[in-house]
Amino acid sequence: MAHEHMFDPDDPILARVRAIALALPGAQEKLSVGHPTFFTKKVFVWYGMSNKVEGQWQRNPQSVGVLLPEDERLSLLERDDTFVPGYIGPYGWLCVLLTEDTDWTEIEELIEESYRRTAPAKLVAQLG
Repeated sequence: MAHEHMFDPDDPILARVRAIALALPGAQEKLSVGHPTFFTKKVFVWYGMSNKVEGQWQRNPQSVGVLLPEDERLSLLERDDTFVPGYIGPYGWLCVLLTEDTDWTEIEELIEESYRRTAPAKLVAQLG
């Protein structure tokens, strides 16, 4: 069963995330449960995830989900622009809300860190 697309294909924020993610060695894009994801052997970025707020699902169409070391994850959770997403959150994923004013250098670093945690060593070695 195909899932409804949970994103706007013309979203300029998604275009920025896509450019960052696909610049990494061996990175590809696919849809997973209606969301753009970026992967090598495993997914390293989810885009536009939802979370529960007071028992209700809240869509966050412009957000990036990354897998980080626990200390960095806990530090980011103290910020107002982060949340634990449904479905993937229990596996250690964290999402950051995105806007045009986002610190894109930080987002690049978070995406790269997530990539380093999920990509094969041979691809990670290409980063230097």
